Formats: sequence, structure tokens, C-alpha cells
Amino acid sequence: MIKLPETIEEVVVKLLRLANTRLPSDIGWALEASAGWETNEIAYSQLGCIMDNIKKAEYLGKPMCQDTGIPVFYVSGKFDSSIARSIECGVRRATQTIPLRPNTVDPLTRRNAGDNLGAGMPIIHYRPTNDEFTEITVLPKGAGSENMTKLKMLDPADGITGVKKFIVDSVLDAGGRPCPPTVVGVGIGGTADRCVEMAKEALLVPLDRSNDDPDLKQLEEELFVKLNASGLGPMGLGGDTTVLGVNIKKMCCHTASLPVAVNIGCWATRRATARIGKDGTVEYSQGDGQ
Repeated sequence: MIKLPETIEEVVVKLLRLANTRLPSDIGWALEASAGWETNEIAYSQLGCIMDNIKKAEYLGKPMCQDTGIPVFYVSGKFDSSIARSIECGVRRATQTIPLRPNTVDPLTRRNAGDNLGAGMPIIHYRPTNDEFTEITVLPKGAGSENMTKLKMLDPADGITGVKKFIVDSVLDAGGRPCPPTVVGVGIGGTADRCVEMAKEALLVPLDRSNDDPDLKQLEEELFVKLNASGLGPMGLGGDTTVLGVNIKKMCCHTASLPVAVNIGCWATRRATARIGKDGTVEYSQGDGQ
């Protein structure tokens, strides 16, 4: 494990503070651009309120949304099993000091321990590599958008037409509940569980990063135009801005299968990354996708 001048616990607290109080620049620029093309007066007003909220959150150092979500972590590079305990301590401390709303409850009794922990929490995805650093990314995911997650095991005969229809229908059926304008994460292929994971991971990709796959890039652009032409608009109140971007990931699947998953990120699609170097230095950013 890399030795640190500041502990993993402290890094996690800083990550959660950064993610919840400052929106990634690519999301901010997308909101600014949408205000420039928006022709609906109510939609324009909603976008103005969102951007004003973002500026106040950063200035005051307060969470930009009352739903500070469930923190989902992605850990890569070199690390050992002790990192899980350190991340857990960081979440508990961040909940108290930032503060974060305590969101995690027992699914049946609905008991809330008040620290955003509990059975299976926090969620951590481990990706060990031979890199000479440890990288921790956090994606705080609120329930308004998370509840709109959909998975469908399409028939391979449905083809690309079926894929497009499912994605568009999923976003429009969600309406204003995920607080549009949204970022749409899509997973195509793999197994059912991996497909849903890909859809969420797609939300970590900055909107200004072009997809390396030309077919996926074309599909993202087509869906972006189609969804914004739907008229759903900010907060579902009508307008030209329904989505800020569409990010798609894919992997191979069984010949008899065509899984497609959609995971929507609200306008406050938050993320933050810390890269801890071999010398113990820590670099924080919000533009590192997975």
C-alpha cells in the first residue's frame, strides 16, 4: 500500500466534499450551452436556477443537492484490503462534517443508522493494476435518478432499432423524476449484471470526451438529438433541453442475448477522483472517467 502524508480516510472526506459541492466542468459547460440554445421561457428559467444553485454551492461549500446520494467508489491501481475500512471511516466522517444526508437504510425495516453505512455499504468496485499509484473515484448517486434505472434483455432480432427504442422510451418514461436535464448512461451487451454496471460507469465519462468507438459515437449523437427534440425539457416542464449528453459502453454478449441497461444521472451528475502517487502526493480532479 502506498504510504500517505494524509490518510485514505482524509482523502475520501475531501473527495466527497469536492463531488458534492462542485460540479464537474464538462457538466457545467453543457448546462451553459443548453441555456444558449433553449427557446422555452420556463425551461430557460429552470436552467438559470440550476446554474445559480451550482455557483452558490461552490461558494458556500455546501452540497448542491439535498440528496447527496449513495457514494459509489471505484478503486484502481495498487492497494490492499485495508483500503475498504479506510473508505468506510471516510464516509462516516464525511456524513458528519460536510454534512451529507444519511441516506442508507435497511431495505426491509427501513432502519437508518445515520452514517451512510450498513450492510454492503459503501459500495466499492476494485480494479487492481500494476500502476504505481492508487486511484479512488467517487460517484454520489441520488435516488431520484437511480430509481429510473432500467434493464431489458432484448431479443437479438430486435437489433439496433430495438436498442434505440428502449433507450429513448426509458428516458421519456422517467419524465421529470430524475431532475432533467440529465446525463444518460447506457450499457449494451455482457451479462445482465455487467450490463447494468456499464450503464452506471458510463456516467463517469466526461461529456467532452469523444467515444473511441465510431459506431457508439454516432449512436450517442443520434440519441442526444432525438431526446432533446422530445420536448420533455428541464424538470420535465417542457423545452429544448432534456439531456446534457449520452454516454454508451458496450461489451460482447451471448449469441442468444442482447442486454441493454439505462442509468440516468440528474443534472447534478457528480464525480471526483483522487490519484495518490508513489511518493504520497495526492491529485484531485473531476475529469477522470473510467
